[in-house]
Amino acid sequence: MHHAWIRVGRALRVALLTALALLFLVPFYLLVRNGLATEADITAPDWTFFPRHVQWSNLTEVFDDPNLPLGHALLNSTLIAVSTTLGTVLLASLAGYGLARIPYRGANAVFYAILGTLMVPAAVTFVPSFVLVSSLGWISTLRGLVIPTLFSAFACFIFRQYFLGFPRELEDAARVDGLGYWRTYWRIVVPNSRPVFAAVSTIVFIGAWNAFLWPLVIGQDQEAWTVQVALSTFTTAQNLNLHELFVAAAVSIAPLIVVFLLLQRYIVAGVERSGIDE
Repeated sequence: MHHAWIRVGRALRVALLTALALLFLVPFYLLVRNGLATEADITAPDWTFFPRHVQWSNLTEVFDDPNLPLGHALLNSTLIAVSTTLGTVLLASLAGYGLARIPYRGANAVFYAILGTLMVPAAVTFVPSFVLVSSLGWISTLRGLVIPTLFSAFACFIFRQYFLGFPRELEDAARVDGLGYWRTYWRIVVPNSRPVFAAVSTIVFIGAWNAFLWPLVIGQDQEAWTVQVALSTFTTAQNLNLHELFVAAAVSIAPLIVVFLLLQRYIVAGVERSGIDE
């Protein structure tokens, strides 16, 4: 009897997880279904699981639309997301390692000050940041879109917590070989901390790719548009092409899906190993 209840419980869990997975996939199904449909199929009162006539030409049409520079916007988003990820991971990991391993007066005060910035709403610093970027002449430039967003207090916290649990024996061996903090970080710590680097990189990349408000304000010229800003033009267009909107949305999330599938196993591992008490 006990084994029967166990099997029933497992079956219920599988059914629940399957239902949740299908519910999670509904938005992706709608993107693909409507992206390959005609306007008539999208707005038809009778819903069909898949369009009657698959329009593969929609994929090329969205890239040929002169009002939507999707190809250039994807390139801009890629440059911004990659630059932001590399810069954020470098700065946050160095700061986290310094807070975790280099003893100096006021280290805890600096750490708590960094954590305090997480409690400051982004709206409070948005206007001063815009004024600073504007005064530097960085409007519609890669510098203006990337540099103000480089440091992340959350990423710094994750790295610090991870490095607190990093094996000191490896660092002590490096000290015996005459390595200082800088070379120990590069030669010992970084190669043995791939899970947390991959996890933080994934989180930062997704956040930078999905960013909208800052690129909208700073990227004022069409040449500086990111894919999110380009997609927002559909909401103000006089003639709305629904199939183009769905295709463009599907194309915009494709890189995120690829990155997530490649690095998903590192996300949980990195975050779990960073949650270590001091």
